[in-house]
Amino acid sequence: MTAAVPKWARCIELGQDVGERSPAWQRLTGAPVYGHRDARRQNQPGWATMKLSDFKVLTFDCYGTLIDWESGIVAALAPLTERLPRPLPRNEILEAHGRIEAAQQLATPGKPYRELLAVVYKRLAESWGHAVSWQECLTYGRSVGDWPAFGDSADALQYLKRHFRLVILSNVDNESFTHSNARLGVAFDAIYTAEDIGSYKPERRNFEYMLADLARRGIEPGDILHTAESLFHDHVPANQIGLKSCWIHRRHGDQGFGATQAPSTMPAHDFRFESMAAMAAAHAAEIAG
Repeated sequence: MTAAVPKWARCIELGQDVGERSPAWQRLTGAPVYGHRDARRQNQPGWATMKLSDFKVLTFDCYGTLIDWESGIVAALAPLTERLPRPLPRNEILEAHGRIEAAQQLATPGKPYRELLAVVYKRLAESWGHAVSWQECLTYGRSVGDWPAFGDSADALQYLKRHFRLVILSNVDNESFTHSNARLGVAFDAIYTAEDIGSYKPERRNFEYMLADLARRGIEPGDILHTAESLFHDHVPANQIGLKSCWIHRRHGDQGFGATQAPSTMPAHDFRFESMAAMAAAHAAEIAG
């Protein structure tokens, strides 16, 4: 039997804003609107006065949050999708990619991301009834370095670097991230990749690995705000492990979940912004008083 789709997920599928400022959020949760805060957290100690400036470290997902991986994916898949008998809508391409990628990450958690993407390309081609060479698959796996940064990422990170330590926790291999890091234009204080850890988010061990290493540097979980777009890969495990989190809702004007899977339950988050620029501006407003 197919599981019922949660009401909040259905709103996202229909492209309806479920941010805390939206009527949909109030209808779905029964919670009042509190700017860019998640009202489901309001009973937690310190919630009402929590500020971005309370934190010392921002840990980031990269792809989908800082790097526009969905545009990168669609562009890199064009040699395949342009040969198909019918044009595929952007979200149909992304959703197929997300399903196959998530399954492959579970099946081969130790495979470096560039190699895993080659398998994803092969499986996508098979699912669409088209034969491809392995060389073509490998070319797709190496495309991560071509994926563009969001237009606001570099400037926002440079601002935030003046006030926080910046950390990456990403489902990527080290070689591919080197190219993405160059696009972001900032030196991160720590970089944790799936290749380092041997598994892919949303596995809790990725977060546990990061927290253990940061603890050796004197950074406690309460110092950290995990900042990410993906509810499935990031906010669900952040909830499970007790981290505060900030949702960068890049897909706020789009339908569905794109290249990520839908989480089984809507995770809570402590802040929500529609861009990195909005997050940086909110912090600037806080410290300006």
